[in-house]
Amino acid sequence: MSTITRNIGLSLGADLCWPAAYEELIQRLDLSLKLGEDTVRFAVERVTVEPFNLRYKPKYDIVLDRLTHWFPVSREWIKKIVLMDGVYVLNNPWSVQSMEKHTSYCAMMRLGLPIPETWMIPAKEYDEAAWDTGVTVRRYNKLFQLDKVGDAVGYPCYLKPYDGGGWVGVRRVKNARELLTAYDQSGQRVHHLQQGVEGFDLFIRGIGIGPQVNIVHYDPDAPLHGRYMVDFHFMTGEEWAHASKITRIVNSFFGWDFNSCEMLRRDGTFYPIDYANACPDSQVTSLHFHFPELVKSLLRWSLFCAATKRVRAVNLNWQPYFDIADRTDLTLEQKIDAYDELAKAYFDSDAFSAFCKEHLTELDRVAYDFFGTPRFKAIVKDKVTALYPPHEVERFTDHFFGLVQFWRKTEADRLGVEFK
Repeated sequence: MSTITRNIGLSLGADLCWPAAYEELIQRLDLSLKLGEDTVRFAVERVTVEPFNLRYKPKYDIVLDRLTHWFPVSREWIKKIVLMDGVYVLNNPWSVQSMEKHTSYCAMMRLGLPIPETWMIPAKEYDEAAWDTGVTVRRYNKLFQLDKVGDAVGYPCYLKPYDGGGWVGVRRVKNARELLTAYDQSGQRVHHLQQGVEGFDLFIRGIGIGPQVNIVHYDPDAPLHGRYMVDFHFMTGEEWAHASKITRIVNSFFGWDFNSCEMLRRDGTFYPIDYANACPDSQVTSLHFHFPELVKSLLRWSLFCAATKRVRAVNLNWQPYFDIADRTDLTLEQKIDAYDELAKAYFDSDAFSAFCKEHLTELDRVAYDFFGTPRFKAIVKDKVTALYPPHEVERFTDHFFGLVQFWRKTEADRLGVEFK
């Protein structure tokens, strides 16, 4: 019998609060797991950026990555350690780099989900000095009437970057004049024009980590700190299960361990409008009440992957999904159930549940205690200080910490312990 340490790397940018909370929970759990004939322990450290030999051997068993989508050096390091060394990484770096919102729309249309009418629009402007852009545009870009595209999509609609994120560059237009104005201001980015889901009565985000999904009521018109709402009973159990399946299906299809999906409900039907958020908001200043569940879910999934030496699938296998999509004897709901079975198999859902039940029974109570400590309040203050002007730091530290205490009250009720 030997003692083995699984090394967890955190590849971070501006993140402050969730890594600090994650590290604290690992330390407080002080896990020593009996797996077969071995005892498995865990160590966590933050990854630094430096030159690396492509043949060097990294010490990490798993890396939680927050940089691949925008920081090239870290992205290429991630690719190397996955491809050459078998390190498990959240998320698949090739999928994050190549599977933008456009691909997610096309894929989910292929699976039969009710994506709103969507067109791709060529860029308004071009850098003609780049490559052969000038000659290509002059020879092959066909003139088009944007107002006719708008009529085909229907108003109101949204002009939004095909590969965007964080609501950057998204414009709601109600008529042809507004569409032309928005397009004239869109610069060199390629855009989608997507039909609005008018009359919706619910906007949700499904936050998926491995097979785990948390559905949150979302208000995109609120200030950033108020968009993730503290709300209960806003969906039926059947609707919750449906939204959870959609989130899990999207994530397994693209090989994303960590992603959020946006859906709108109208007349009882959920319309997916944004699938590709494979580096979702993870800050206490946004998630507040929901922040502890995100950290706990990250911790459960990463410990499972590290402890069991889960193997990262570097290539994606879409054919089984397409085989289901092409069946004419199944309703859409039956297809969704079949897709979800593929998703649960992809994420080893049964083995994950068994692992948590056997080895992580103390996590809920440890997390409940930690999120009420002065140490956690200091973590909240550090994040608030990084974002807010000095005169608002104390106020918003108390605000976000207070919302987490409300979560602790609901958690105390769930666990059957006295709230302190």
